[in-house]
Amino acid sequence: MSTTNGVQSVDRAVDLLEALTDLGGDATLSELAGASGLPMPTIHRLMRTLVARGWARQAPSRRYTLGPNLIRLGESAGRQLGAGARPHLEQVARDLGETANLAMIDRDMAVYVAQASSAHSMRMFTEVGRRVYCHCTGVGKAVLAQLPDTTVREIVARTGMPPATDLSITDPDALLAELAAIRERGYAVDDGEQEVGVRCFAVPVPDAPTPSAVSVSGPAARVTFEFGERAVPVLRRAAERITTELVTVG
Repeated sequence: MSTTNGVQSVDRAVDLLEALTDLGGDATLSELAGASGLPMPTIHRLMRTLVARGWARQAPSRRYTLGPNLIRLGESAGRQLGAGARPHLEQVARDLGETANLAMIDRDMAVYVAQASSAHSMRMFTEVGRRVYCHCTGVGKAVLAQLPDTTVREIVARTGMPPATDLSITDPDALLAELAAIRERGYAVDDGEQEVGVRCFAVPVPDAPTPSAVSVSGPAARVTFEFGERAVPVLRRAAERITTELVTVG
């Protein structure tokens, strides 16, 4: 639940929307009560208001789902966050010939907020708005490397460390050792940890309002470690330019 000093009813409504999202966008009142810790009468009253405003929807089964008005909010937020960064990602994609992404941390996960696609017929495509675990992705590890180790441990304790492939890091101590190496060299590598046969190089976006990272990814046959030597300086230049855009938005 929220610990802000704002308006309690607003805090509670936001808590419910976040709980509904964390439950997969579909939940009963009792499931929302368990996730949010709010009393059932409060949940019932707030959910009626959210349904009336289009932020939630009640299905014929009486279960609650996320409402259509959130689509408009999400699209607007995505356009705002991604618009300034997209030209820089497009330059990365032109310079390197592979797909470039911008991602930031949101409630313990990395969420993709902008992308510029490769011109190759075989290329990586990650839907903008997709949320991924941080421990097994290049952007996620580049984001975690910006956080204290204690915070990283808290994040993976909440999310778990499910393996996406046999190469995924699944031990917190091994992850912390990897993050220390990332901080030293200044970039992260996802070497088949999220998807078999795919390699990704990612660098932190310096001084972003929310820990963020920019990456380039593609088939491992093209995105080699020699490719990475050329890619990292390009990513760093893009990250510095994107910082200005994010600070302006923030």
